[in-house]
Amino acid sequence: QVQLVESGGGLVQPGGSLRLSCAASGSIFRLNTMAWHRQAPGKERELVASITSGGSTNYVDSVKGRFTISRDNAKNTVLLQMNSLKPGDTAVYYCNINWRMSMMYNYWGQGTQVTVSS
Repeated sequence: QVQLVESGGGLVQPGGSLRLSCAASGSIFRLNTMAWHRQAPGKERELVASITSGGSTNYVDSVKGRFTISRDNAKNTVLLQMNSLKPGDTAVYYCNINWRMSMMYNYWGQGTQVTVSS
């Protein structure tokens, strides 16, 4: 079984910064993708950013230039540095790890609240 533990959410003013972290433990295939998704009230969950074990990254257009995803393969951790935060970034942020072998393996953290408000 795989567990994901997130930390770093909170309340921040517009223009401020937060850093989310997520640590994965358990039986993890070394070739995987770690990602952050978010879900705002009344909206569907969306992919914010992802990073493969090889370091390739992908961002949703709305956060490009403001958010940076990084990872430590040895520790199975992923970070999301969020700068220039906007009220529209308010959501519950979920950490995700996934890989494909004979089937798709997909695991989620419990979520951490990010609120951007003055």
